[in-house]
Amino acid sequence: MNSKGLMFVINDRHTYEQLAAITSPENVLMDEELYRHTYTQLGGRADFYVTPETYEQVQAIVKLALNEAIPFTMLGNGSNLIIKDGGIRGIILNLGRLAAIHKDGMHIVAQSGARIIDVSQFALSHTLTGLEFACGIPGSVGGALFMNAGAYHGEIKDVLKSAVVVDREGNLLVLDAADLDLAYRSSNIPANGYIVLEATFVMQAGEYPAIKTVMDDLTHRRESKQPLEYPSCGSVFKRPPGYFAGKLIQDSHLQGRQIGGAQVSLKHAGFIINRNGASATEYIDLIHSVQATVKQTFDVTLEREVKIIGEDPLT
Repeated sequence: MNSKGLMFVINDRHTYEQLAAITSPENVLMDEELYRHTYTQLGGRADFYVTPETYEQVQAIVKLALNEAIPFTMLGNGSNLIIKDGGIRGIILNLGRLAAIHKDGMHIVAQSGARIIDVSQFALSHTLTGLEFACGIPGSVGGALFMNAGAYHGEIKDVLKSAVVVDREGNLLVLDAADLDLAYRSSNIPANGYIVLEATFVMQAGEYPAIKTVMDDLTHRRESKQPLEYPSCGSVFKRPPGYFAGKLIQDSHLQGRQIGGAQVSLKHAGFIINRNGASATEYIDLIHSVQATVKQTFDVTLEREVKIIGEDPLT
């Protein structure tokens, strides 16, 4: 049970029944532990964790939340996210069951819940070039659009043609890439309350050996430099103009600094790892400690790339 106890669950039975009627009982979990759904393995409980199977179900859930004034949060695959120890109230919507990928001429159409890594591999299998940079990005397609994900001199805005989204009122919209204001690690998706359902990527014809060589090289670089053996949120900070976040952290002698079970990685200073059963509070406190030290040492403000959501734990 969560901190609200048995009475809370009984009183919200009506909401559960409404959600189960929209999708199915198997797709609605109550009081779900969210650490199970994030790469950092951090986070408290969700009141309702819902995994719809169709676009129409997503629209119906959004309208239910709006009409019933139920708090509503989108959760991708949790690769660039920290959920606080107090969890999240209301409905958590996860689109992991919407993960189809198909080819349409020189375009790849991928649903929001598909991993962007898998879209990159799909492109390789069809000898299409343009998504090699994404071969090591662990997020979902929806999350990749949300933050205009990028790596190794490529980013989503370079290849995105259009997206299908649901707005705050539950309306289905088809938007051009230009409508999303994609910029460095940002978009207008959160400000507009959009839920990404589908993305269409513009690809170019390529040659399998050449595409695979690039992807193999990027994979090797990632695996050799990043602490993938531990849970983490990936790169914690955006690149400050004129600097590299990891270098600033390293030169501030912060590698190995630890608060509870959270540690600045010894392998890559830009990563904070969940080394030993960290709480979200410890992880966030370490982020703040790194920001304060770098600011004091170099007078550079490190802006978070990782998103923090949820409620603080009850004291």
